[in-house]
Amino acid sequence: MRSLPLDDPGTPPLSGPVALLWWLAGRQWGILLTAVGLGILQFAAQAFTPYVVGRAVDDGLESGFGPDLWRACGTLLAIGAVVITTSAIGHRYDVNNWLRAAFTSSQLVGRTVARSGHTITKELPTGEVVSAVANDALRIGEVFALAAHFLGSLVAYGIVAVLMLRVSVPLGLVVVLGLPTVAAILGLLVKPLSRRQAAQREASGRLTTLGADTVSGLRILRGIGGENVFTGRYRTQSQETRRRGVEVAKTQSVLDALQVLLPGAFVVTLIWLGAHMALAGTITPGQLVATYGFAAFLSWPVQNATQMLQAATRAHIGATKVVKVLQVVPATGATPGTAAAPDRHVPLVDEVSGLHLEPGRVVALVSADPDESARIATRLGRFDDDAEKDTPVRLGGVLLSDLDKDVVRERIVVAEATPHLFSGLLEEELDVRGSATQDDLLRVIATADAQDVLDSVPDGLAGELPEKGRSLSGGQRQRVALARALLIDPEILVLVEPTSAVDAHTEARIAARLADVRRGRTTLVVTASPLVLDHVDEVAFVQGGLVRARATHDDLLAHGADDLEVALAYRAVVGRQMDEEPDESIADDERLYEELMVGQSARENRAGGQS
Repeated sequence: MRSLPLDDPGTPPLSGPVALLWWLAGRQWGILLTAVGLGILQFAAQAFTPYVVGRAVDDGLESGFGPDLWRACGTLLAIGAVVITTSAIGHRYDVNNWLRAAFTSSQLVGRTVARSGHTITKELPTGEVVSAVANDALRIGEVFALAAHFLGSLVAYGIVAVLMLRVSVPLGLVVVLGLPTVAAILGLLVKPLSRRQAAQREASGRLTTLGADTVSGLRILRGIGGENVFTGRYRTQSQETRRRGVEVAKTQSVLDALQVLLPGAFVVTLIWLGAHMALAGTITPGQLVATYGFAAFLSWPVQNATQMLQAATRAHIGATKVVKVLQVVPATGATPGTAAAPDRHVPLVDEVSGLHLEPGRVVALVSADPDESARIATRLGRFDDDAEKDTPVRLGGVLLSDLDKDVVRERIVVAEATPHLFSGLLEEELDVRGSATQDDLLRVIATADAQDVLDSVPDGLAGELPEKGRSLSGGQRQRVALARALLIDPEILVLVEPTSAVDAHTEARIAARLADVRRGRTTLVVTASPLVLDHVDEVAFVQGGLVRARATHDDLLAHGADDLEVALAYRAVVGRQMDEEPDESIADDERLYEELMVGQSARENRAGGQS
C-alpha cells in the first residue's frame, strides 16, 4: 500500500481518454495485477465449487460415507478458504486501485489548475473543473476497482463452459452461447445510458458553474436587486439537471431489471434442460446439482460484466472531461526555461517602460493611471507569456520568459492589489512555504500592523479563517496578505497598492516599518500615497507608460528632477493626499513585537486551559 496523495502524480498523455486510462493502469500496474490475480483465483475457486459438490453427491449416493465423500468435503473446505482469503485481500486491493486512480486524476487536475494561471477560467467554466475532481476522478477510479472482478468473471465463465461441456454437450452449448447472448442484450442499453449520463454530466457542470458564479457575486447581486433573476436561472438549470437525472434513472432501472430477469431466465432454462436430462438418465443427480450450481453462479459474472461495461462508459466520459482540463496550456512555463539563472542581486528591468530596479533599493512606482503602474508591476512577475511577449522583462540581462518558471517564482514575488485568502489556520495562511517559526510570524504581523487580526481570530495564529477570509475586514485581509508576502522574503518583492484599504494612521505605521524591513533588498511599491513615498529610497514617475523621472519624493515635488512639467504632473497625482497627516505617533516595533508575543502566549494558555 502507498500513502495518498502521491508525491508526484506524473505526466500523463493528453491524446485522449483511452490513453489516459491506460497510462493510469501502467502507473499502478503492481497493485492492479495483484488485484486481478486475486480476482481470478477467487472466481476460479467459486467456479469449481458446483463441480465438486456434484461429484460429492454422486460419490455419496454410490459409496455412502466413504473416503471419496470425505475427500470431496475436504476439497470444498479448501476451496472455501481460498475464496474467503482472496476475497478479503482482493477487496483491499480493489479499493486501493480505486483510490489510487481517483487521487492521481484529482492531483493532475489540481496541479494543472495551480499552474495554468488565469487561462483555466478563460477556457473552462468553474463547474467543469469542480466536477472533474468531485465526480469524474471517482468514475475513473471505479473502473480500476471493478477490473479484478470482471477479468475473474471471464476466467470463471471459461472454466464453467469447459466443465459443462464435459458434463453434457447440449448443456455446455447453452452456457457457451446463452451467456454471451444475455450480456449482448444488456449491452444494448449501455449506449443510450452513457449518452444520457453524458448529458446529465454536462447539465450538472453548468449548474455548478452557475451556482459558483452566483455565490461569488451575491453581494453585487443584492446591491443591484438581481437575486431573483439569478435565483430563477439557477432554478431553471436545476430542473434541467433533475430532468436529465430522471432520464438516466429510467434507463438504469430497465437495465437493473434486465440484469435480474435475463440471468434468471437463463438459470431456469438451464435447470429445465438439466432436469429433463436427469430424468432421461443422460446425466447423474450429482451432475444435475452441479448444473444448478453453475447456472446460479453464472448470474454473478453476467452482473459483473454489465457493471464493468457501465463503469467503463462512465470512466470514458470522466476521462474525456479530465483530459479537457489537463489540456489547458498554462499562462506561463508551458515550455521549459532555456537560460541559466542569473546571479543573485542583479537588476530587474522592464524594457518597455524603462523601469530599472537596482539591487537593494526600495523604489515606489507612481502614475496618474493606477492601472498603468499596476500593469508594469504585474508583468515583472511573469504571469502571461503570450500577453507579455511584446513587453519583455529582464533579470540580470536574461529574459524572464527564458528562465524556468520556478526560478522566477522563487526570486520574484508580486503581491497584487486584491488580496486572495484561503480557508485554514491563520499561521498556515501566512506561512505558505511551511518553514517559518512563531517568532517570524509575529514579526511580519507587527510589520504589517496586523495585530488586531490575532485578536479577532479565535486562538490567534492557531485560529481558523473561513473561505476568502470573510470574517476579516478589507483592511485586515490586505494586511494579512502583506504579512504573507513579507514572510516569503524574496530577493525581489513587488507590492501593488499594499495600503489602499487602511486608514492614514495605520498606513503611516506600515510605511515606516515596511521600508525598514526591506531596506537593502530590492523592493517595488506601487502607490501614490505620500505617507509611503516619504520612506522609500527613490520614486519612479510614469507617464504614458514610460518612466519620465526618477528621484526622491521631495525632489520630485520640488522640481520634478529639473523638469517643471513633470513636477506639476507629479504634484497633481500625490498632492491630494499631502494634507492627510496622522496624529498618532508610530509605535516602536520592538515594543509591539513583545506585546504580540505576550498576547500569543496568553491565547495559547487559554486554549490549553480549555482543552
